[in-house]
Amino acid sequence: MAASAVASAMPEDITASSYVGFDSITQQIEHKLLKRGFQFNVMVVGQTGLGKSTLVNTLFASHLIDSKGRTEVDIAPRATTEIHNQAHTIVENGVRLKLNIIDTPGYGDMINNEGCWEPIIKYIKDQHSAYLRKELTAMRDRFIPDTRIHCCVFFINPTGHSLKPIDIVVLKKLAEVVNVVPVIAKADSLTIEERLAFKERIMAELQYQQIRLYPFDAEELDEQEIQLNERIREMLPFAVVGSERTVLIDGKPVRGRKNRWGVINVEDERHCEFVYLRNFLTRTHLQDLIETTAQIHYETFRSKQLLALKESSAKAQAASNA
Repeated sequence: MAASAVASAMPEDITASSYVGFDSITQQIEHKLLKRGFQFNVMVVGQTGLGKSTLVNTLFASHLIDSKGRTEVDIAPRATTEIHNQAHTIVENGVRLKLNIIDTPGYGDMINNEGCWEPIIKYIKDQHSAYLRKELTAMRDRFIPDTRIHCCVFFINPTGHSLKPIDIVVLKKLAEVVNVVPVIAKADSLTIEERLAFKERIMAELQYQQIRLYPFDAEELDEQEIQLNERIREMLPFAVVGSERTVLIDGKPVRGRKNRWGVINVEDERHCEFVYLRNFLTRTHLQDLIETTAQIHYETFRSKQLLALKESSAKAQAASNA
């Protein structure tokens, strides 16, 4: 049985005596990964009312999270510290994705917004800290559960002007610890000309403030991957529209928003850039987001923590010898 399986895996143009078979390692890796499944943790950050929950549900074509915004006058605003993590498992063509959605309350909603971003930054660092503790355990798990944030989708209010000072502060803090992907929320409220001008002003502001956004270029990238990253950077921030509703266009059901002047088709590239965002997050850079989190953001955190631990141990040793 095993011999026949090996024979069937052998390319037809290679004889049995010359075929080694190590080219099947990719199939072996794929088989193990499919059994284990994949973990992806995405955080949404932005002011209340920008459609964070709706966009996430649109991205994954499922109703995964409910809106946490205020809909009644007698409902008190949520505290900034209320960060909710919702876990889901979605399956597509035999690939199982364990998805963690970290929903943050709208920052900047209070009268006093001093330090309103701190719970968000703390949550991200806490996940790195939890992973490091498990990694340093003597009898650690074979596969450490990964709760590190792989992507932070940052929602920008479609004012058409520029970023608010609080947006700049939050973006600076986030970019130091997580992969940040900015989007202009509810982009259908802007004309095409307003949208282009708004995007140019935002990117000019980010460059001036030296805020480094994802994706990053690395030495191991080939020319095609570098060109893809360059095209994505030219498109940032993505001007998007989210919708879970189905409307009919020429008798065909599509996800969109209907108004007095027609229908905004979420998946029409002429209407918004949702398709580009979805392709970027799920079809071309999903694995890179996971790897970049581990190799850049987590490694930076890990080295700082271990160096601090080493210094404190040295000081304690010196004090004991004194």
